[in-house]
Formats: sequence, structure tokens, C-alpha cells
Amino acid sequence: MRALHLGPSGPDLTTKAPVTRPGEARLGLRMAGVCATDLELVRGYMGFEGTLGHEFVAEVLEAPDPAWRGRRVVGDINCPCGACPTCRAGRPTHCPQRTVLGIVGRDGAFAETLSLPVANLHVVPDAVPDEAAVFVEPLAAACEILEQVHLRPSSRVVVLGAGRLGQLCARVVALTGAEVHVVARSPESLARLPAGIGRVRLAAADALAGADVVVDCTGSPDGLSLATRLLRPRGTLVLKTTVHLPGAVDPNRWVIDEITLVGSRCGPFEPALRLLATGAVDVRPLIDARYPLSRGLEALAHAGRPGVLKVVITPG
Repeated sequence: MRALHLGPSGPDLTTKAPVTRPGEARLGLRMAGVCATDLELVRGYMGFEGTLGHEFVAEVLEAPDPAWRGRRVVGDINCPCGACPTCRAGRPTHCPQRTVLGIVGRDGAFAETLSLPVANLHVVPDAVPDEAAVFVEPLAAACEILEQVHLRPSSRVVVLGAGRLGQLCARVVALTGAEVHVVARSPESLARLPAGIGRVRLAAADALAGADVVVDCTGSPDGLSLATRLLRPRGTLVLKTTVHLPGAVDPNRWVIDEITLVGSRCGPFEPALRLLATGAVDVRPLIDARYPLSRGLEALAHAGRPGVLKVVITPG
């Protein structure tokens, strides 16, 4: 099969034998999305080597339970051991032995086929096309904010960054009725936000100081400092950014203003699927380009251009 593999010298399109781990399902890729994390992995984040990609929609080709065959699915990217104290305590996404699709110890979705445990799979409703289903994983990450932080309609929330994840976080947070503003450098990215969400250029960000909650989706080591500056005392800082080379930040404000720091990563797939099926969140306008897997290197390069949102990869 063809796969976009990340090795010591960088990413390259290669041919490799498909591998299905014992007891897992073999999936045929229908569509995959390029994420900011993929670009950071290419820069050296996590020291990952293997097939890239963790946002996908696929068809089940083989599974231990034949009833799964032919189903269109998305999948949780964390694969825990299920037996360690962390797993038994109900925290499988933090299993110290876990593999993570296309990120830690497991080949990812930028390939013609991939392998995942059946327990990780979620059937995609017929009402959700592939172009929307490919967003389930990052949309679930946006939904995780609401799992972690209690937002009220009276809350004032600032999302830093109008890129791939910032667009989704702003849409999800706005569903609570909270006052939501997005800060970004690019006026073009801000213009792609739906009506009802405030749009603020980076140079004017200080006008939003005193926010109840700030969500850092900048993908930049400088985002944390700005997020800290915009929070009110006893506010909540939600950290969505992971970068290869984190920047320096002064934690004194966190102590003096009694800031609550919330690390936020993966989230629940079923609510994300419902938001897409009901049309509560429309993601398809966020797709900027499509590439076949044979042009995967071009897809990565396109995704890395300033202002580009979602680039998707198809197998053919």
C-alpha cells in the first residue's frame, strides 16, 4: 500500500506492507485531514517516526466481528493497554503504555489502509458526508472544552487563533450562548467565522482583557503569554496548543491572579457526530484543498501555508 511516512530525513511517500494488529479492524481510507500536529511532527515534535495522520473517515475492510465490515467509521486515536492502574481508574486516554494513531508508536491514516481496535470505532451517520466526518476528531477536541470547563451564557470567552482548531473551538463554545471573540492575525481567517462570533485583529487584542476564559489555539509558543494577559483574576486558561519548541512564559501571573490552567486534548466523538448530523456545526466550508495520497507531500506543503485551514487527502 502507499503511505506518507515520516522518517529521520523527513516525510516521504513510500510503499509498505499493510499491517493489521491482532484483534483489530483493518480500515480502508476514504478521507484524511492534515492537522497542525502533523506539521509539528514533521518539525520534530514527539520524535515520531512512522505513517502520519490521525484525522480520518474510513470503511471497515476486516474486523474480528464481521458485522463491522462495510461500515463507514471514524476512530478515537488513543489506544490504551486496558490493564494498567491508569486504565482501570477510568483514564485510558492517559495510559502510559498507549499508542496514538499517527503520533506515538502507531502508524497513522495517511495510507491506503490503517489498523485500529474495534472499541475505538464510531459509525458515521448517513447524514454526515465524508467531507464533514473527516473533522470529527478535531471537533471532538473542541467539545472537550465543554467537558472540562463550565461555561454560562454570561461568560466572556476569547479564542486565540482562527486556524484549523480555533475555528472549531469558537463554533462549539458559541453554542453555549457565551459571548465569544476570536483573535487572529489574518483578516481572511477571521472572515470565515460564522455570524455572532466577535472578530478581533491581533493588534487590538488587549481590548478584550478581563475575559472569563481564554482558549489558546494559536499553535505558537507566544500564545500562552497573550492568553495570560487577557484573563481576569481567577479566570480559566484552556491550553490547546502543542509545539515542538515551547516558548518561555512567566508563571507569576498564574499564582498572583489564581488562574486555573486546563490542559485540553482529545474529546468525545459521539457529541461531535451529533453536531455534524444535525447541522449545528458546519465544517465543510473550512476545506481549502484536496489532494490524492500520491501527492501527499504537496498536501503537507499546502497545509503549512499561512492562512490555510483544512487540507484533505483521499486515497485515489
